[in-house]
Amino acid sequence: MSDEARAGAAADVIWNAWSSGERIAELPAHLRPRGDAEGMAAQRALTRHAGASYGWKIAATAVAGQAHIGVTGPLPGLLFERFRHEPGEVLPSGDMHMRVVEAEFAYRMGADVAPGAGRDDVLAAVDGLHLAVEAPDSRFTHFETVGAAQLRADCACAGRFVLGPDVPGWRDLDLPTWGTAVWINGTEAATGSGAAVLGDPRTALVWIAEDLHRHGLRLRAGDIVTTGTTTVPVPVGPGDAVRADFGGLGEVAFRFAG
Repeated sequence: MSDEARAGAAADVIWNAWSSGERIAELPAHLRPRGDAEGMAAQRALTRHAGASYGWKIAATAVAGQAHIGVTGPLPGLLFERFRHEPGEVLPSGDMHMRVVEAEFAYRMGADVAPGAGRDDVLAAVDGLHLAVEAPDSRFTHFETVGAAQLRADCACAGRFVLGPDVPGWRDLDLPTWGTAVWINGTEAATGSGAAVLGDPRTALVWIAEDLHRHGLRLRAGDIVTTGTTTVPVPVGPGDAVRADFGGLGEVAFRFAG
């Protein structure tokens, strides 16, 4: 079986789990990616099933998160349009497995990022900053044990995503010190700040630009890049009302179907 066929077959297995709601222990041994490149190939093959993507998520941008899922660094995952939501919506809850939400800062790219671009060039390509909440999920029963390559194939636990308002004057903000909080059903469940995201969300953005370049990809104008959770992941369940509070920048609120 060719590498392309293996990637496509691995994507078929993942998409079947994604669309059915059934979880898998691991990919079959003959389809299991043997490293980052094969994991990314399987991830890219998912577009045949999931359809259009509009950007990227970055998983494991905190040391504790990396330890939890047994990886040594962040992971990139495609964000698919069909799982994108607006504030105020009611998100499906019947297929949730991880059952957590994360308050995040998400960049909007205004220009393509050239291969090999340095930090200043990556940041100069940004056109805006949004408040956001991710509800990550995995197609693996025990996502914390399957390893980085399979997690890449699984879009780095990409799930549903709520894109909130853009932030005026974002270039002047000190995001590492900017506080955030997640409220569930009117009760504060977690607090944090941009420092939880590799020390600075801008560092996460530069990281993914470099990582994508390793795989022949690049950030494109119009892409949304959500940089990672600013608090510990907050447990949620059916019927829960979620509000991510970004202080003076605003909030992102929605609820899950009961």
